[in-house]
Order: sequence, then structure tokens, then C-alpha cells
Amino acid sequence: MTQEHPFKPIVFKSSKTLVLGSFPSLKSFENSFYYAHPQNQFWKILSLISGYPANLRDQRVWLLKQCKLALWDMVASCKRETSADSNLEDIIPNDIEALLKEYPNIEQIAFTSRLAQKIYKKHFSHLDIKTIYLPSPSSAYASMSVEQKAKKYKELLGDCK
Repeated sequence: MTQEHPFKPIVFKSSKTLVLGSFPSLKSFENSFYYAHPQNQFWKILSLISGYPANLRDQRVWLLKQCKLALWDMVASCKRETSADSNLEDIIPNDIEALLKEYPNIEQIAFTSRLAQKIYKKHFSHLDIKTIYLPSPSSAYASMSVEQKAKKYKELLGDCK
């Protein structure tokens, strides 16, 4: 079944880094927000590097603004049966170039999945902007602890204080 991305990007005039995942999980669809699966570590990682709580939606949006982060996904629509990136088919990318033109203050793009990075390279490699890879916040990516992931995020994004 084809699904359309359900959320607008979260972006501010002060955003310096655009964080791109692949496509919201089924739990994120259900909870109507980014990285909403209870076992996804994204918000815990941001909380660890900032020292601020990220339990409620308002806290999460505030934390993104505090950290000068914008948040979106690479995939605008696709077919899928499960939340796994390997299950995504018939992928149509979001218009990253248009977002960057609207928010010229964004200096770099950070990917939270290899699929997001791969789609970006396929469709937007002509863009002149720095890109970095962040360890996947998925709990399925268990070769790093959440503390190790937070250390890497802090190294690449700063501490958001």
C-alpha cells in the first residue's frame, strides 16, 4: 500500500542542521510525530546531549529549536508492509532542495539512516552542502549503546546548551 509522509518538516529560521531519517515508522504514524516508537533512541540521545527532557511533544520541538536542528525525512511517499527501511519500495523523495532554498541558514545535513543517505546521494548529490552520518537511533542498531550514540551525536552536532 502506498503511504504519503504524514508530517511537515520541523524547521526554524535558526536551524543550522537538517536531520533526515528515511520514513516514519508505523508507530510514528500512529502517534503522529517523528521518532515516536517507544524504543527509538532519538529523543533520548538529544536529551542526553542537551541535558533537557524530551518526553512531551512540546519539549521535543523546543529541544530541536534549542539545538538549531530541523527535522524531516527523505521519503515523501512509498509502498511498505513494515517499518523496516529494507521494506520501502517505489520511493519518491521529499524536495530537500526546495527546503534548503527556503531556509538558507541550514549549513549541513545529518542522516540517521543509510537509506536516507543513499536516497539523498541519488537525487541531491549536486547540492553544495556538508553531509554527515549519525548512528541510527533505532534500538535495532545495537552495536553502539545509547550513551555511545549520544557521544557521537554531541561530537557531530554540539551539545545544544
